[in-house]
Amino acid sequence: MWSPTGPPIPSDRAPVSSNPVRPHEFLSSGDGIDPIGLESVSLLYPGRRRTSRRDRNRTPPASCDHAALHDVTLRFPRSSFTGVVGPSGAGKTSLLRLLTGTISPTTGMVHRAPGLTIGYVPQVEQIDWSFPVSVADVALMGCRPPAHPWPWQARSDRAAAREMLGHLGLAGLGDRHIRDLSGGQQQRVFIARALLQGAELLVLDEPTSGVDVATRHDLLHRLGDLNRDRGITIVVSTHDLNGLAAHLPRLICLNRTVVAVGTPSDVLVPPVLEATYGAPMAVLEHAGIPVVVDHGGQRWTG
Repeated sequence: MWSPTGPPIPSDRAPVSSNPVRPHEFLSSGDGIDPIGLESVSLLYPGRRRTSRRDRNRTPPASCDHAALHDVTLRFPRSSFTGVVGPSGAGKTSLLRLLTGTISPTTGMVHRAPGLTIGYVPQVEQIDWSFPVSVADVALMGCRPPAHPWPWQARSDRAAAREMLGHLGLAGLGDRHIRDLSGGQQQRVFIARALLQGAELLVLDEPTSGVDVATRHDLLHRLGDLNRDRGITIVVSTHDLNGLAAHLPRLICLNRTVVAVGTPSDVLVPPVLEATYGAPMAVLEHAGIPVVVDHGGQRWTG
């Protein structure tokens, strides 16, 4: 389980450091330097071969690495808003963890612009909600540690946290325990923490999982406002093709490798969807937005 203090960084893995020379070369674009990119990245998780019970008693099982991602090359343009879609086990969360630096690639390079600040919003299902922390406490974790030796934040930091929570529709909830909020409100608290960090790149893992339609629309609009008004680069993983992915400006279809990258109209098409999900799907259009359905006529939610 993850605590609301932030994503765990495994003790045996150091965050990926930026290459001192090549990031400028790889990340250069017509608009300047992109904030982050992956170059020929593969990721293996250690595993063990399956053996029968009889063989298990005779010889130790041989090791077998599991390929979470293979030969992934991606760039995330500055101020872009990108969704990552794919089936369960496709490597979406692994990709996000590579972006945030909590794991390192087995091969390839993760390039970051110098001084890039990254904010992370985890899946609400993976957080230990018994952790004794208030809404304001979580938001304040985004502020820099106080310069003084006393264990409290400066008045200016507390004021900044109140202002940010109010901006995200959470005014007056600072003293509440974070577990007492709705799923959408909890997501906004973590977004407030990331913004108080001064995040230039905001990474969200399944932010609409388990929330209702109204909450999903509200979160999508707030993220769109942050992307448009503040120029924050946003990367979000999702299973929700119709409710979220179809409304984003840019999508990455992932199934351990990159299947396609483009606008929803470019990639939410039957050949790409079948290559991504391994099943035939039909695509309709409503008000200029693609709607994915399976062959039984059901809207696809991943």
